[in-house]
Amino acid sequence: MSETFTSVSQQEAGLRERTRLSFDLDADICVIGAGLAGLSIALEAARLGASVAVLEGRHVGWNASGNQLGTVMPGFALPLADLIERIGLEDARELWTLSKEGAEFVRANATEENMPGIGRSDGVLEVSNVDAGDRLISRLQVLGEDFDTEVEGWQADRVRGVLKTDHYFHGVYYPRAFQVDGRKYVHGLAALARRAGARIFEDTPVVSIDHSGIRKRIVTPSARLRATHIVLAGNIHLGAPLKRLSETLLPVWRYAGITAPLGERLHEVVAFTGSVMDSDGVDHFRIVDGDRLLWESPETTWAARPQRFAGAVRRRIRTIFPALGNVEITDTFGGATGQTVHGMPQIGQLRKGLWVASGFGRQGMNTSAMAGQLIARSILWGDERWRLFSPFELVWAGGATGRVAGQLVGIWGRASSAAAGSLARYRERARVKDREREARLAEANRAAGTGPRRPQPGVRPRPAPPPEPPVAAEPVPQDQTVSQ
Repeated sequence: MSETFTSVSQQEAGLRERTRLSFDLDADICVIGAGLAGLSIALEAARLGASVAVLEGRHVGWNASGNQLGTVMPGFALPLADLIERIGLEDARELWTLSKEGAEFVRANATEENMPGIGRSDGVLEVSNVDAGDRLISRLQVLGEDFDTEVEGWQADRVRGVLKTDHYFHGVYYPRAFQVDGRKYVHGLAALARRAGARIFEDTPVVSIDHSGIRKRIVTPSARLRATHIVLAGNIHLGAPLKRLSETLLPVWRYAGITAPLGERLHEVVAFTGSVMDSDGVDHFRIVDGDRLLWESPETTWAARPQRFAGAVRRRIRTIFPALGNVEITDTFGGATGQTVHGMPQIGQLRKGLWVASGFGRQGMNTSAMAGQLIARSILWGDERWRLFSPFELVWAGGATGRVAGQLVGIWGRASSAAAGSLARYRERARVKDREREARLAEANRAAGTGPRRPQPGVRPRPAPPPEPPVAAEPVPQDQTVSQ
């Protein structure tokens, strides 16, 4: 199905008349933040019969939730081996199952009937920029056998058959993973939540929160709201009332660009129709609108104008796919995500009636959907599975110093990835040259007659003469002594 990534209706873009909270209100659940996590919680809780009010300081999906590539697949930012080492195999399996349930939540809602023009397509390919065949086999065994995930291992020649570049080697293909138009999805999620009975108030920042007592109190510039449960889903933008919570997240701005239509030459170079991401988290791209390339790569720990990174996106595309040349970038966008120190999302109850759902940077859309299910079902059904996230407690991200360190680590990580990739490609070229040299040497030996000769056609080789029988040794007389 054709996807028009940049065609957002006026209503979706927030140009419709927004509803502000201008009167006092009571609700069962108050969700602060109308991004993917907050709207998922509101939708699930409203479907389960709760009265829900969502407070958003700006408009629905204004930040990273409305500016991402829309890839949906199981897993977390923390590598699977590290997750097992930290909490054990059984708990890691349960968390992985929850992440798959989150992906299915998105799949069930992101239909053409619910969200016209959502443009869902299947398949995600994770590629490696180094030759890591042994690690690939080990990972496939863990994913397939221990975590019941449908995956395929692709050798380098198969990867390069669909991606015409020597930058990538092996790959892991997730056939049940998929992608949607991210901008349409977040606004479609808001529409579904409203349809289920949730009330969403935009341009309504939170001034203060009193979370003591059974009924919590939330103060906005023009009204007050009371609720039994408060869910903090504002990520790094919770503001002054919850600054200590926001400081447990490292803000990272990720930027993306969309090329001008590239015609048939794009499909000659990129023949894979799903999302592609490298295992180092540097590049993430896919085809949209039939013949345009959507590419996400640069990131910073400080806010900047997305237009500044058009050149960086263009250079990155030219580096990976030289055959595309110097493409034109017609649109750029970006958003800030909150990344945790331990690499896992923050999901759970801080104190009775006060919940948190944040830290979804680099986690994927499945984790925000999973948080929505977990928190709503815990509040209304008593589901305790959110406690699986208890080992990943709130950790201060270091403030301004943490941002500088994060930027330096990011630069070092990208440089390290580039160096490792260059070394892997150098070794591959060296192996090819060695094989060619050996082949030329063998051919030269045959031509000079110094190598093993081939028998001429029609000439039967002469059989080798039979070996002569050994000569028996004469017996030594018994009375004869042998000198030593």
